[in-house]
Amino acid sequence: MEILSSRVLIRSADPERARAFYRDVLGLAVHREFPGGTVFFLGGGFLEVSGTAAEEPTGATRLWLQVRDLDDAAARLAEHVVRPPRREPWGLDEMWVADPDGRLIAFVEIPAEHPLRRDVRQ
Repeated sequence: MEILSSRVLIRSADPERARAFYRDVLGLAVHREFPGGTVFFLGGGFLEVSGTAAEEPTGATRLWLQVRDLDDAAARLAEHVVRPPRREPWGLDEMWVADPDGRLIAFVEIPAEHPLRRDVRQ
């Protein structure tokens, strides 16, 4: 099987509010729009906000977004931060932000000395 593309799909109780959050608060660029939905660029992937979900649980879905400067992201998103930046036991610097539906978004900065910064291919 060959995977040609992928994206994360988000359903929201208030799709317009969710789209505004991802577009205006997080500053994600719009890849395309269609009736009832918006697809945003998300690093090397895509995030689609479409449809509604009055009772869809949000706890099982989490986004992981790598940023260059976590302090800058924390300052810009201060009113949405639910857990401030800190160094995790696995060596990454993380903070958590909640979207309008309470879905957690992990913002991650990879420290210079972390193994993810090294090319381990032989």
